[in-house]
Amino acid sequence: MNNFIYHNPTKIVFGKGQIKKLHDLVPAMYPVMLTYGFGSIKNNGVYDQVKKALYGHQLIEFGGIEPNPTYETLMKAITLIKENNIAYLVSVGGGSVLDGTKFIAAAAKFDGADPWDIVAKKTPIKEAIPLGCVLTLPATGSESNCYAVISRKETQEKKDFGSSLVYPQFAVLDPLTTFSLSQKQLVNGVVDSFVHVVEQYLTYDCKALLQDRQAEAILQTLAEKAQSIINDEPEYETRATFMWCATQALNGLIGCGVPQDWSTHMIGHELTAYYGIDHAQSLAVILPRVLESQIETKKDKLAQYAQRVWQLPTEDVLSLAQKAITKTETFFRDLGMKTTLSEYCIDPQEASQKIFERFTKASTILGEQGSMTPACVRDIVIKSA
Repeated sequence: MNNFIYHNPTKIVFGKGQIKKLHDLVPAMYPVMLTYGFGSIKNNGVYDQVKKALYGHQLIEFGGIEPNPTYETLMKAITLIKENNIAYLVSVGGGSVLDGTKFIAAAAKFDGADPWDIVAKKTPIKEAIPLGCVLTLPATGSESNCYAVISRKETQEKKDFGSSLVYPQFAVLDPLTTFSLSQKQLVNGVVDSFVHVVEQYLTYDCKALLQDRQAEAILQTLAEKAQSIINDEPEYETRATFMWCATQALNGLIGCGVPQDWSTHMIGHELTAYYGIDHAQSLAVILPRVLESQIETKKDKLAQYAQRVWQLPTEDVLSLAQKAITKTETFFRDLGMKTTLSEYCIDPQEASQKIFERFTKASTILGEQGSMTPACVRDIVIKSA
């Protein structure tokens, strides 16, 4: 296990009816901006709960943040913030709304010429507006980490950034808010959470025994509950388990002191930027091919995963590793998730060349071993046909 520092300042407020605690969580003396998406929170009652809880606070609203939040939309919030001297942000919605809110928090205080430099050039963030969130869609884990992913329509880019200054100060997680989610949203959430764990777990053995078991527990729980989450009538305990799994998947705990491989996410971001498919959809397409490409270096952990998560019988390591990859892809397909580019009408040759050129220009090398070159990525995307 490698050296690490673990710091997570987010206060989690979990359970039924916890939205009412916003009144005490949000400083009363601060002008507040509520951020949200396209209005689903107004249909499922969450908006009314938030407004009631924040009665007496000075509020303005900014809606219309997309499922893949765009720079163009988010920059419109900056003018409102400056006109109204906004000093606190409250994100209400899923991880995309929260990611967008994190960017708004940083961009509003950015002292450079172009806030896009926060993501494009990784310009350090020196100051940000404090924020909190009410989460309604378990998936990204953004409610309990300091990272965000932002898109730019003009250049067809999707990039991440991170800073301790954009940790949510609090995250309200009421599983009842998930009851109005569509099946597609639930499938995306399960897949996204699952792949978050996999990318921190399926690398190589570094004797982090507890982190392995913690990761396996999340994977086993998601695998066990997935069909109930997406197909059964909403039930509190099941949705509570799902919501907590999604948070634990990417709050930094299981990644402490272990090698991580975010290549699936990085390739997936490019597919979303160029072709507009959902983030989780891109992950389900790319992950199996990444694992196949890297099977030689990942085979020991893949075999462990096969036995501990999927309870496959003991056999030689390489055979178990191959079966683990097949089992993972089958799991995605059983949820109704497509796992090939052709099913999304994406030309793999075109996509592979676009990503190859972008990664080559940026000198991007991926994988926990630092061995996945742009040419390797091009091959992975072609094989995702």
